[in-house]
Amino acid sequence: MTVRTRFAPSPTGYLHVGGARTALFSYLFARKHGGAFVLRIEDTDLERSTVESVNAIMEGMTWLGLDYDEGPFFQTERFERYSQVIDELLEKGLAYRCDCPRERLDRLRDTQMAAKVKPRYDGHCRGREVDPDKPHVIRFKNPVDGAVVVDDLIRGRIAFANAELDDLIIRRSDGSPTYNLTVVVDDADMGITHVIRGDDHVNNTPRQMNILRALGQEPPRYAHVPMILGADGARLSKRHGAVSVVAYREQGYLPEALLNYLVRLGWSHGDQEVFSLEEMIALFDIADVNKSAAAFNTDKLDWLNQHYIQQGDPRHIARLLSPHMGHLGIDPSQGPDLVDVVAAQGARAKTLVELAEISAFCYRDFDAYDEAAAKKHLRPVAREPLTRVRAGLEMLALQDWQPETLHHVVEQVAAELDINMGKVAQPLRVAVVGRAASPGIDLTLQLVGKAATLRRIDKALAFIAEREAAA
Repeated sequence: MTVRTRFAPSPTGYLHVGGARTALFSYLFARKHGGAFVLRIEDTDLERSTVESVNAIMEGMTWLGLDYDEGPFFQTERFERYSQVIDELLEKGLAYRCDCPRERLDRLRDTQMAAKVKPRYDGHCRGREVDPDKPHVIRFKNPVDGAVVVDDLIRGRIAFANAELDDLIIRRSDGSPTYNLTVVVDDADMGITHVIRGDDHVNNTPRQMNILRALGQEPPRYAHVPMILGADGARLSKRHGAVSVVAYREQGYLPEALLNYLVRLGWSHGDQEVFSLEEMIALFDIADVNKSAAAFNTDKLDWLNQHYIQQGDPRHIARLLSPHMGHLGIDPSQGPDLVDVVAAQGARAKTLVELAEISAFCYRDFDAYDEAAAKKHLRPVAREPLTRVRAGLEMLALQDWQPETLHHVVEQVAAELDINMGKVAQPLRVAVVGRAASPGIDLTLQLVGKAATLRRIDKALAFIAEREAAA
């Protein structure tokens, strides 16, 4: 048997992290078993489905690197096929027309609720002849005896009594097919062998299995993944922060970090925390997915993201960082090589947004000093070290503007003044960067460049003079 999995989102919004995790698990299962991963767009909700959402879903999957082997297939392009299957069920007596008015269905529901009975259709039209030319829906004739047994790959064996499953609608009065019909036909036609999806679909599974068997098809194996919770224990939603894959990209997370975090959200392999995609494929086992819901922990995601920024190829990180520099109005081509900036600054940031912000000084002057840093380091006592350093730096030729030479200038001024090197380097750092934290002072000066360094030292000296005059 060739394994075939699918990811089947509805294009009514963005690709959220829950959907991305489901897609990842389906992708890993297919890749591990040498099978195929299919993308299907379930766009039968014509009012809510949008092209923008389709694009957002595919953009998110591309960014994550979840490449699919077949698709995308669109359900709206298969209405003729669904109609053919519904007609086949009607002809075989496995479905029937129902013209029960809304008022009757509402009364039935109210009566059942009052009696504390699970609301379900009572089969009123099962044996009736309904005029096909008058408004009606088509219902699937669900078996009334026995049970449907689901051997879930995550949850284990689950049994559903057929008596508890009502005759669900498979064609609406406007002629459109319903979800439980379309998904069954698609899974059968596409040869899907394993359905990995959220556990909010558990109750749909016995209904879909009954329809599949009515069509003479063997149901696929099912694995229902527990939901993702927020830190407060409630289902993850917008109020917990970003839930869109694209939003995490915009907030400066790396695709490999988000993938790594999502695979660990409910699945583990010993104590290992960091996984390459190749390791995920080799080690992933759907049976090891936890049966209980997993809580989303942003601190853990931040830790992983920082790890990937620090350990990643600076050229790769620079490519991902470039758009974030652009969001700050910075053109990275007009300054030091962004790869060098990443190599110098990568260990200092948890996200690419943060990395862009702390690296902006390499490309443009800052508006103001950090108040605490200026108060501590830009004092009158710093005037002499800054003046001497400026003179030494100004004498350097551009080809000598290298870390070793720059370090020597700072070191020489400290020796001349018989002071600790930090008493030269820290005022110089605040003068050039605007705050007390940066890479080593020699590397910082190299990244900023000669002209900007001299200009910023002049600005700092003027700042010291103004503060002294105002005192």
